[in-house]
Amino acid sequence: MNETNEHQPTHHVPRARHAFDVKMNDGATIHVRQHGIPGAPRIVLSHGNGLAIDGYFPFWGPLRERYEVIVFDFRNHGHNPLHTAEGHTWVNFVADMDVVWHAINRELGRKPAAGLFHSLSGVTAAMHALKYGRRFDALVLFDPPVYPREGHPIQYLQQSDKDSLASRAARRPERYKDPMELAKQFGRRFKRWVPEAYELMARATLRHDHTSGDWILACPREYEAQVFSSGANPDLWPQMAHCPVPVKLVCGDPTLEEVMPPALIGRAMAEELGLPYEAIAGTSHFLQIERPAECLRALESFLAPLGLAAPVTL
Repeated sequence: MNETNEHQPTHHVPRARHAFDVKMNDGATIHVRQHGIPGAPRIVLSHGNGLAIDGYFPFWGPLRERYEVIVFDFRNHGHNPLHTAEGHTWVNFVADMDVVWHAINRELGRKPAAGLFHSLSGVTAAMHALKYGRRFDALVLFDPPVYPREGHPIQYLQQSDKDSLASRAARRPERYKDPMELAKQFGRRFKRWVPEAYELMARATLRHDHTSGDWILACPREYEAQVFSSGANPDLWPQMAHCPVPVKLVCGDPTLEEVMPPALIGRAMAEELGLPYEAIAGTSHFLQIERPAECLRALESFLAPLGLAAPVTL
């Protein structure tokens, strides 16, 4: 959570057990935090475009009781200082993930780890595995909007959705008098989130501007729009068949009337490539903060046979 104002937040993320900063290849900084039990199985989490991992606390917070939980925000998001717009690219996101992976092992000791990544970070994790090989020992990708291969009928839907998201991101309000203003916006738009997620995500995605007293977007709207506009790589979809890491897709419900393209992409890609896949009934693209318990069950059913799940305590 970013800096607090004079009002005590109703929902907050507890202080990390250990935290450290990591310098990227071009000088950007990523703040890494360790929660949970150091001797337990390790899981590493990050977030979607324009968001921040603290907003997913309803999902990963309970995992601290049985796992070593490592969380980090992508460059220019959440806890991280602002860096250049020129460096806010998919190429750098992939390189950053490798730098962060090495830093985690250097700082906290090398051991098996599963990567649990949503949307932007999910696509990045897939690209990272294909470029660098087996770093994480398993990947659970939540509703990753992998751009459809050439000729697939969903490609038009995904391109239209990307264009729409980029346009909306570019028009987002840049500042708020209080984080609860943004929380209320989230509440009006995303009806399925668990109640505490609205305030958590608002505080996670804003930072306090001491000069004006306002709260401003941690990830500038131009940066968010730039990511939605770029990254249309139709080659990633077929390459996923050769991912060097065990991977499961856990996706939103493709049968919802207001379904978004990533849920359709996950189902189609899994069927075509034979990837492990599960849809969480009644959820949208934000499934982890809509049905966190069901998402946990879906990921542990995949990690347990790989020896990467924590024992269930009764």
